[in-house]
Amino acid sequence: MALKITLKPNEKLIIGGAVITNGPNKVEFIVENNVPILRQNNILSPDDADTSARRIYLAIQLMYVDTPNLGTYQDLYWKLIREFVQAAPSSLELIDRINEMIFQGNYYQALKSTQDLIEYEQEVIERVTKCSEILPVG
Repeated sequence: MALKITLKPNEKLIIGGAVITNGPNKVEFIVENNVPILRQNNILSPDDADTSARRIYLAIQLMYVDTPNLGTYQDLYWKLIREFVQAAPSSLELIDRINEMIFQGNYYQALKSTQDLIEYEQEVIERVTKCSEILPVG
């Protein structure tokens, strides 16, 4: 099934591992085979992977678009997941859902679920920050 994509001016896109940047005009094209595709708003740069959940997202993103190095990214993913669950055991339900998608090779769906993990991580950080303001340490 073909996928019609419309790119805004200067929008970036990853198709099958290739980064494509649109020119100054809106453009439409059709992708006629099954290939990993990520639009700019779903692409996380390594510089923006500044939290544990974002690093997990980046590892999955790389699994999705850079299949020749899949094993390396899977190893990184499992290391990051173990660390995350140790730090936030309450995240296990979300992590299990993402893990199931990883086991099935559904990396795009895993990315979407990891956005929930990023939101959850932010909520936990905000709660901890609020508690530390109420109960100062020392």
